[in-house]
Amino acid sequence: MKAPVLLVHTDFSPAADHALAYATRLAKPLGSRLVLLHVRRDSPLNPDALPGDDGFAHLSTADTGVALGSFAHGRPVPVVAEVGHGRLLPTITEAAARHQPLLIVLGRPNHDDLPDALNDSTALEILRHAPYPLLVVPPALARPAPPRRLLLAADGEPFALGSYADPVRHLLGALHAELTVLHCAPDAALAAATAATALASVEQAGLALGLPPARARQVEAADPAAGILAAALPADYDAVVLLARRRSVLGRLFHRGVTTKVLLHCPLPLLVLPVE
Repeated sequence: MKAPVLLVHTDFSPAADHALAYATRLAKPLGSRLVLLHVRRDSPLNPDALPGDDGFAHLSTADTGVALGSFAHGRPVPVVAEVGHGRLLPTITEAAARHQPLLIVLGRPNHDDLPDALNDSTALEILRHAPYPLLVVPPALARPAPPRRLLLAADGEPFALGSYADPVRHLLGALHAELTVLHCAPDAALAAATAATALASVEQAGLALGLPPARARQVEAADPAAGILAAALPADYDAVVLLARRRSVLGRLFHRGVTTKVLLHCPLPLLVLPVE
């Protein structure tokens, strides 16, 4: 049986380097190997067309591979480096289809000075086109160790992990995760009344199998995204888990939804699970 794959995209930026370092630490307890993918915007048949816009754009494809290999060399887990060509999203989608990763790992650039409407996040489009579990690593992280204390935001509606059930359970079990199920509601009474329902939905989906008993937490917040971000304190948790329903990901309002807001501003690593 092959070791599970963490597919890590790099554009050689500081954010990508940070994500690679985090994925390297995460891979060891998961028994995973890394596939480090860099996408050039040129074509192998026409290497002078559409050069990339990163600091390595002046390099040939072969030299880019050497540079990528230097990032992979000496890491304590197995790493395969790949150079893709063409548009970013189709190339990542194709690589994900080939490798069937446990996670796609991205670094989140520091664009805090930009309005959300102008902040075009690669992660959002990957969720649309390659619906694999996605881990987004923020630009500044106080706790680089693999996450154990997980804050899982749930809306209380039933959900299923589908084909990702076993990989996600492997992930949480290998991390010896401690789940806190967070439910946000506009008033305190409603939040308290529905917190148990949110916890039950997580248990019924099998996310807590083999783990210590999950805890329920409720937050009064008119805006669920604001409630999640207020609760996601690095002193209390190591990562946040969000459930991205496929119908929402494909919907027109997704870019203004809860997942989007949390993804753009969460101070902790964010694990987004596609659910049905």
